Amino acid sequence: MARVSRRERVRYWFDNTMAKGTPALIGWLGLASGALILVVTVLAALLAPGDTARNGSWPGVVWRSLLRTLDPGTMGDDEGTAPFLGLMLLATIGGIFIVSALIGVLTTGLEAKIAQLRKGRSRIVERGHTVVLGWSDQVFTVIAELVEANQSRRRSCVAILADRDKIDMEEAIRAAVGDLGRTRVVCRRGDPLKVADLELVSPGTARSIMVVSPPVADADNHVIKVLLSLGARDWDDARPHVVAAVHDSANLPAARLAGGPAAHVIDADDIAIQLIVQSHRQSGLSTVCTDLLNYRGHEFYMRPEPALTGMTYGQALSAYELGIPVGLRRAGAVAVNPPADTVIAADDEIILLAEDDLLIRLAETPAPVTEDAISTAAPRFQGPERTLLVGWNGRASKIIRLLDAFVEPGSELVIAARHDDPSGAFGGLDNIKVGYVRCDPTDRTQLEALDVGSYQKIIVLGDEGQDPQHADARTLVTLLHLRDMEESLGDPFSIVSEINDDANREVAQVTKADDFVVSDKLISLMLTQLSENRHLHDVFTDLLDPAGSELYLKPASDYLRPGATADFATVIESARRRGETALGYRLHERFHEPPAYGVVLNPAKTAPLTLTAEDHVIVLAED
Repeated sequence: MARVSRRERVRYWFDNTMAKGTPALIGWLGLASGALILVVTVLAALLAPGDTARNGSWPGVVWRSLLRTLDPGTMGDDEGTAPFLGLMLLATIGGIFIVSALIGVLTTGLEAKIAQLRKGRSRIVERGHTVVLGWSDQVFTVIAELVEANQSRRRSCVAILADRDKIDMEEAIRAAVGDLGRTRVVCRRGDPLKVADLELVSPGTARSIMVVSPPVADADNHVIKVLLSLGARDWDDARPHVVAAVHDSANLPAARLAGGPAAHVIDADDIAIQLIVQSHRQSGLSTVCTDLLNYRGHEFYMRPEPALTGMTYGQALSAYELGIPVGLRRAGAVAVNPPADTVIAADDEIILLAEDDLLIRLAETPAPVTEDAISTAAPRFQGPERTLLVGWNGRASKIIRLLDAFVEPGSELVIAARHDDPSGAFGGLDNIKVGYVRCDPTDRTQLEALDVGSYQKIIVLGDEGQDPQHADARTLVTLLHLRDMEESLGDPFSIVSEINDDANREVAQVTKADDFVVSDKLISLMLTQLSENRHLHDVFTDLLDPAGSELYLKPASDYLRPGATADFATVIESARRRGETALGYRLHERFHEPPAYGVVLNPAKTAPLTLTAEDHVIVLAED
């Protein structure tokens, strides 16, 4: 092996120092400047001692050499002998090269720092913030809802970590959400699957963490991996609660195992199916759910109310001037619409529907009830029904099996789609008979051949394997054909449709379908609610579970005499006598008017109210 020379060792040492970046370069340039000034000063003292003495000796020449190094124009006023002027010129020329190099180094260093900041690779320093991991169109809904939820807070922060350019994310949020109010949105570029990148958004000091499903084929696998990354992190303090959603029910156990006890993982596919089926049974349900989950409307709150201790739940329904009790939370368990004789304990929390937690107020005295306006309608029994399922996607099979659990024996469902006949896969259904007709739903002639007038209810699904926008476009064409056929037949059936993009819902209103289920938006709204209050998970689970009390839109004539003038306090009392909790109503004449589509939740209890036979009351009931 060849012996390493001293020159090579020095060269290697110099290369290592230069590799340390901008600070090392500045240090070397400073050292070169000092060496130049020292050499010029020594030579001036030796070659021009008289000039050196007239210019302040050593300190003066050092100062003059420094000025000429930094500013070449300073030399214009120099006087002295030729050697002295030559040395000052040498300092000036040397300074030109050194200062130019220094400016270049500083410019390059600043550009590199700005580029690093644009990458969003610095760690944020926040506490009590909300962390969003991942990126999709759901982020815009989540941010908009968090901005609305944080209006009453002095300061709040949302930190987003995604493998996208920081500036692109910020510009997209500004374009889609607009004014962020008091909420600061901080974006960081990184891979949520890497524990090291997670530290960029300070998850250890966060209030909650939300995992967003990316728009890729294996979105559930990505969510599960992120949950595992969170589990692999060392948590110094109490771990913040985590919320996430999977779209394939088969992945739910794995996701919940990966998330651990601190995570609430919801089954987006199952929720969408339940909403479609429930909306099929009672049009308008998804509109009510959107209002309940939307922070711009009314939402659920939990709070202790010592003044109600010893009172029954039925009495508590009329105890609030602002806000409507919907259930109780005791010993960590949630009961939605419990029996009216349930006694409220001192440590119970009241679950309330209100516009804001600051707008919840007890009444000094219960609002009077208009007894002669209360209706005592007999229970309604529904017989077998015929349903037309137009279109086919991965949710269709589960929709049919869930429908079988709700409809009366002897009911019939016919599938009209371009998909191969799937009816043979539905053996063992108890109440419903499944048929099949090959049909292109966008073809008017083929739709007319289905005899749509013979069906009471129609469900329109987006075609699978299509781009969401293209699938929505085909759905809109199908809805237009169906609505036109319905008007010519005299309004014989109701239509519930699945929409992929909420932006298309307002466009779809021209079709006058009875309800639209925008599952992705509803899932985003639910995740946002859970990120703000993890205990709401049990409330939503109870509402969507067929075994407990669910949301219903029942004819207003079951509660008030049509045309009678009363108030909502009377509606609450009428519902209480039926073992139900009234939350609001839906006006038929405003059925297709955005943004509320006729839904009024938590109305003023004493304001005059007149409902028609076509209006509906929104209640929590077991049947």
